[in-house]
Amino acid sequence: MPGELIEYTLAEVALRNGKAGSPTWIVIRDSVYDVTQYMVDHPGGSEMIAEWAGKDGTKDFDDFGHSSDAMRLLKTLQIGVLVVSDQAKNRNKNVTSVQPKMAEDLTEEELMKKRRSKRRMFILCG
Repeated sequence: MPGELIEYTLAEVALRNGKAGSPTWIVIRDSVYDVTQYMVDHPGGSEMIAEWAGKDGTKDFDDFGHSSDAMRLLKTLQIGVLVVSDQAKNRNKNVTSVQPKMAEDLTEEELMKKRRSKRRMFILCG
């Protein structure tokens, strides 16, 4: 059926992390986006996207407060959706992976870098 979105697993998305010449895919709200070509045009710089390459960047994407223009552009980059078992609502049931570092586990340098990154992104995209 034309226009039907392809389903991908998080493992498949993780392989598209922009390294070693691979494309750059990200997940936002259980949708998969190929942002390879867009990275150079991103107002916050390519490093903002590279941080979430091959991963689910929904939380930070939402925290930065993107404009309606950014949301329309994002839709044009969609290439698929996550399989149901990998969608956010089901992920905690299936995953026993290492949790991301909590703020108290970050070094002072890592914490400052994260704060600068969020502030810069908000200014550029907010």
